[in-house]
Amino acid sequence: MQLSAMGELSVLVGGRAGDGINSAGLVVAHLFSQIGYRTYMYFDYPSLIKGGHNFAIVRASPEKKGAFRRKVDFILALNQDTLDMHRDLVGEGTLVICDSSRVETDGICVPVPDILKGEKAPPVMGNSCIIGAFARAAGIRWEVLEDVFSRYYRKGLEMNLKVARRGYDMASEHAVVPERDSTPLPIVSGNEAIGLGLLHGGLDAFVAYPMTPTSNLLHFLAEIAEEAGILVFHPENEIAVMLMALGLGYAGKKTAVGTSGGGFCLMTEGLSLSGMNEVPVVIVLGQRAGPSTGMPTYTAQSDLNFALHAGQGEFPRLVVAPGDPEQAFTWSSLALRLAWRYQVPAIVLCDKTLCEGYFSFSPPVAAVPHVDLAPAGTPGPSYMRYLLTGDGVSPLLCPPAPDTVIKVNSYTHDEAGITTEKAETASLMTEKRVRKGKALEDGLASLPVVSLSGDVGAGKTIVCWGSTAGVCGEAGLELGLRVVQPIVMSPFPKDKFLEATRGSEELVVVEENAYGQLGMLLARSGIRANAAVLKYDGRPFAVEELKARLLEVLS
Repeated sequence: MQLSAMGELSVLVGGRAGDGINSAGLVVAHLFSQIGYRTYMYFDYPSLIKGGHNFAIVRASPEKKGAFRRKVDFILALNQDTLDMHRDLVGEGTLVICDSSRVETDGICVPVPDILKGEKAPPVMGNSCIIGAFARAAGIRWEVLEDVFSRYYRKGLEMNLKVARRGYDMASEHAVVPERDSTPLPIVSGNEAIGLGLLHGGLDAFVAYPMTPTSNLLHFLAEIAEEAGILVFHPENEIAVMLMALGLGYAGKKTAVGTSGGGFCLMTEGLSLSGMNEVPVVIVLGQRAGPSTGMPTYTAQSDLNFALHAGQGEFPRLVVAPGDPEQAFTWSSLALRLAWRYQVPAIVLCDKTLCEGYFSFSPPVAAVPHVDLAPAGTPGPSYMRYLLTGDGVSPLLCPPAPDTVIKVNSYTHDEAGITTEKAETASLMTEKRVRKGKALEDGLASLPVVSLSGDVGAGKTIVCWGSTAGVCGEAGLELGLRVVQPIVMSPFPKDKFLEATRGSEELVVVEENAYGQLGMLLARSGIRANAAVLKYDGRPFAVEELKARLLEVLS
C-alpha cells in the first residue's frame, strides 16, 4: 500500500454504539498527529445509547483538511456491518483489520475476545486491540502508540497497552506511513474551539440545557470551569437557560448559552427580551436535521432563516457562521465582545459537522482583532440606562453601583427605563435600536467578515457558509474555482461580499438545506446566483461528491 499522490490516507473505524468508536477514531487521529500529519475526523452515529451502527472517518494529510473523501485506505471493523455498509468506500488496496469473532473477510483478523479474556480486560477495550493491529499494519512504531495511549487514556492505561500490544504483535506490516518533520498540533472538536474562543473573549458564565450537537460544549466548559474561573449552569429547560443568561448579563457577567433548533424555539421570547432590554447574550446555535426532532445526531444548515428572523419585533442582532475551528475560535471571541460593545444578542450559528468534528487546531489568539466594550456610565442618581446617543449605544452600568438605579425593561420605556406608551418615546427608542444596528454594521467593516480562498482570480465562484467551507475550499482548489464564504450573516456584509466576488462570471451557492437559504439572503441584497448545489440528507458533502455536483451545474 502506498500513500496517495497527495501524501495522505484515510481510515474508517466502525462498530456498534457502545464499542467506543468515537474514542477509537480519536486515538487514530492522535497517532497520525504524533507523526506529523494534520488530521480531520467525521463521526457518524444514530440517536441511540446502545446498538445501531457508529463509524468515524479519520483523514491524515500534510495540510489541514475539513472534509472526508469517498475512499479509505484502512477499515477497522469491530463488526460485520462495518464492511457491509461501507463497501462504497473500499478502493484498490484498502486493508481491512477486524475482530475475527464478528467479521468474515480477508485482511488482518484478530481474535479480540480471546485476547480480552486472556488479559482479563473489559469488552470496550476491544478497540485498543484493533488499534494496535492497525499501528503495526501501517508501520507506526510501538513507541508512538505507547506515547499516544499514555496521553489519551486517563484510566486503565496499563490494561489498554497490554491489549494493544497483543493486537500489534499479531499483525504484520503492510505499509509504512512515513513520519513527517512537522510539530504535532492539538486536536479539538468544533465545540471545544467555540468554548476556547468564548473564554478568549472574556466569558464569565455559560448556561445550557444539553441538546445535540452542542451538548459537548456544556460538558467541556463544565469540566474546566474551576480552572477557567467561570460559572457553568444546567437549568431545567431552555426557557430557564435564556432567562438565567439575561439575569447574569444584567449583573455584568458576559454570558453565553448553547442549544440547537428545538431549544432555540423556546428561547425566542428571551431573544426579543434581549433586543428590547439591551442586555447582551451570545447564543451558540448548533444546527441539526429537522424540522422538530428530525434526525438529532445528523447535520444540516437549515436554521439560517430562523436565526436571522427569530423573535417578535424589530431589533439588531449579530449572526456569525464560522466554517472551521480557527474561525470558530475567532468569531466566538468576537461575538462575545461585539454583543457587549453594542448591547445586542449575538448568535454563533454552527452545525453538527463542525461542532462534533475533530480537527488539527492552531489557536489564532494573536490574530483575533481587538474590540472595545461599550462605554461605561457614570454612577449616580442621574444615570439613565437607555440614554439616547448618536450611535444608539448607551453608557453601561451593572449593579451594584452606588446611588444608582439601573432599570432594564421588556416594555417600551424611556431613557431611564420607565415604562411608557407615548408615541414620541416609542419612536425615539425604535430609532435608537436602528442606529445601534447601523453602528454594529459599521463596526464590522474592519473585521474579516468574508473569507476568500481557492483560485481567487477565477471567473467561476463557489459561495458557501458554515462548515461547507472546508469541502468547498478543497473542491475549489482541485477544480480551479474561487471560493467565497461570508462569515457574518447579519448584518450582511454586502460591500465586502461584492468585493470578494468582483470579476466572477458565475456564482454557484453550496448549502446543506433544501430551500437555498443563503441564496435567499443574497437575493435580498440584490445578488443573484447562477445555480445552487443543495444537500439535505443529514450527511455532509464528501469531496468527490461535491466536485461531481459542481461539474453538473457549471457551464
